[in-house]
Amino acid sequence: MDRPVLVLTCADDPTSDVVVGELNQRGVPVVRCDPADVLAGGLEVSATFGEQRMGGRLRTESRALDLAAVRAVYYRRPSSYVAPTELSDQDGRFAREQAKYGMAGILAEVRGRWVNHLWRSLEAEFKPTQLAVAHELGFVVPPTIITNQHHDVREFAATHGRLVYKPLQNADLTGPDGDALMIWVDEVDPAELDETVRLTLHLFQAKVDKIADVRVTVIGDETFSVRIDSPHVDWRRDYSQVSYTVIDVPDPVARACRRYLQRFGLLFGAFDFGLDHDGTWIWYECNTGGQWHWLELETGLPMTAAMVDLLETA
Repeated sequence: MDRPVLVLTCADDPTSDVVVGELNQRGVPVVRCDPADVLAGGLEVSATFGEQRMGGRLRTESRALDLAAVRAVYYRRPSSYVAPTELSDQDGRFAREQAKYGMAGILAEVRGRWVNHLWRSLEAEFKPTQLAVAHELGFVVPPTIITNQHHDVREFAATHGRLVYKPLQNADLTGPDGDALMIWVDEVDPAELDETVRLTLHLFQAKVDKIADVRVTVIGDETFSVRIDSPHVDWRRDYSQVSYTVIDVPDPVARACRRYLQRFGLLFGAFDFGLDHDGTWIWYECNTGGQWHWLELETGLPMTAAMVDLLETA
């Protein structure tokens, strides 16, 4: 039997849906699971160590997998580990940490092509690291400060002008109605900041005088670039006001994107840029698990095929 592809993601992930569908159409065996399901027995896992390299298996409700047989791993968007509700707070914390560290360690030892390996993704997830590496590789990076001192933000603004706030990491936030909340990238007035800034770290960045945004998606050796026009600072605020145009990537930018992925040992990256009035591409970030399927639907770019090619040929 052909070696299977392992897809690690949450239940509600349309991007993984289309990848699994294409793998099925090509006759490639695929096992999809959410590692967090190991809590409360939703995912059966056993792994052995000591006498030889790791051996192990996992079983979902519909599939069984020999971890040594995996040809490729598509690491998308697994859920956060949540303790079973019947446990006390203390027992729940213990169970959650055991599951998190056990599953991550087991999965990280699975051989085969990873898109992207969870350790490499973790390293590349931190905004300060991204900013430092982007500058090192020659991207144009907006002046940025990460701080818990409001007076430092004001001094920074005095030098660099208008600022936007960006979260250092997305968090699971909900409103009073239980609906998910999103923190948008938006302009801030440093004069309105007060001592509460000291309660945690914040990222402030010089506002880019952009005419559009650009998403560059690199999948293996394939590069897909889409210009995104929107009236908002953060185009995600209202998709109904967004328009998409397929564009070419300047060679220096394309080469820098590939050097960036090589630097972190990645095969996939969703790069975001601002397009300045003079045509300069200004770095925002690289998301190692970024969404891309909606751009395929909007533009017809063959991104699913490129992703499945990468997984199938491992």
